[in-house]
Amino acid sequence: MAVTTTKTVAVTGNQAVAEALRQLNPDVMPAYPITPSTGIMEAFTSFVSNGKVDTETILVESEHSAMSACIGASAAGGRVATATSAQGLALMWEMLHIASGYRLPILMALVNRALSAPLNIHGDHSDGMGMRDCGWIQLFSENAQEAYDNTIMAYRIAEHKDVRLPIAVNMDGFIISHSIESMQYITDADVKKFVGEYIAIDPLLDLDNPKSIGALVLPDYYMEHKRVQHEAMLNAKKVIQDVTAEFAKLFGRTYDLFESYRLEDAEVVIVALNSAGGTIKDEIDRYREKGVKAGLLKPRVFRPFPYEEIGAALKNAKAVCVMDRADSYGGYGPMFMEIASAVYPHRNGPLLFNKIYGLGGRDLMPLDVDKVIEETIEVAKTGKVKMVKEYITVRN
Repeated sequence: MAVTTTKTVAVTGNQAVAEALRQLNPDVMPAYPITPSTGIMEAFTSFVSNGKVDTETILVESEHSAMSACIGASAAGGRVATATSAQGLALMWEMLHIASGYRLPILMALVNRALSAPLNIHGDHSDGMGMRDCGWIQLFSENAQEAYDNTIMAYRIAEHKDVRLPIAVNMDGFIISHSIESMQYITDADVKKFVGEYIAIDPLLDLDNPKSIGALVLPDYYMEHKRVQHEAMLNAKKVIQDVTAEFAKLFGRTYDLFESYRLEDAEVVIVALNSAGGTIKDEIDRYREKGVKAGLLKPRVFRPFPYEEIGAALKNAKAVCVMDRADSYGGYGPMFMEIASAVYPHRNGPLLFNKIYGLGGRDLMPLDVDKVIEETIEVAKTGKVKMVKEYITVRN
């Protein structure tokens, strides 16, 4: 039961994340504007100008410099955040590995957008999937409310003593970032109490206890560093569940490693991330009315990936279609490969196939979802998959 008060507002996803960042009041926020995440920094810098936060904003010359400044500020002992999209994230790639390797709990709002070329500014998951091996915790958000709540929870997860890793909160570009929806803000006092004060670990500005970061590590110790980093990522799963449970108790909104929608007895299942979840839920309801046992599994936590939990949730289904809004060219979709790994231990588990959809912001309409559900029903009925991977809504 919630024990706090909230305020209902109508805002865009970008405004919601900017408000969460205002309430978090990070010490330093370096950023370089890029569509469709620019609105976050526009709103946040207005908070700075109006004295609503005491954050030091740094407007840099590139996204590579933005993440470099994040690393320096976090290593020095500050609570740090930034925001970016698409090519901006790609330009950060070198520094993403350094942030995670240094175990710096930096918060990044990632407004998902297609990667060039050809140039496209609209939403898909190419950027988020491109960073999946960079050592960052990754949370995904169906709507503005989830993006706001995930942002509020992010520091509690990333800064935990058993984790100490950077974290990215994802939401779909334009579909969520620029669309207005009704949602609830938590009060400033309750956010501050929930998140708590930042406790820096081994800050470089602790001059009484000098230390170095970034020393050369040769073959005799590099693997040990990487193993510890992997173990920290595994630790993050329980921390995410604990923080999420506390959040639900205080604020009345419940999340988990993934959302199960009408999944308990589902024979045909769709797996999809972010904003597509709303459209798919509507169509699942329609098929349920026709007697079809359909369900949705919507991952919230992509790194660390909850293999055991997702495998257990899907093992009794007859057929599962994994819908990826990104592709691994020459391979299967990135989420399909994770779901296949999760289901693999269950040898009598469901048949799997993969649909690539929505690249470059192409709409996913209810009729498109219906076609996917119909095919999944056919696979469940016949026990045969016609095509393991297919682009849908694409011109021939």
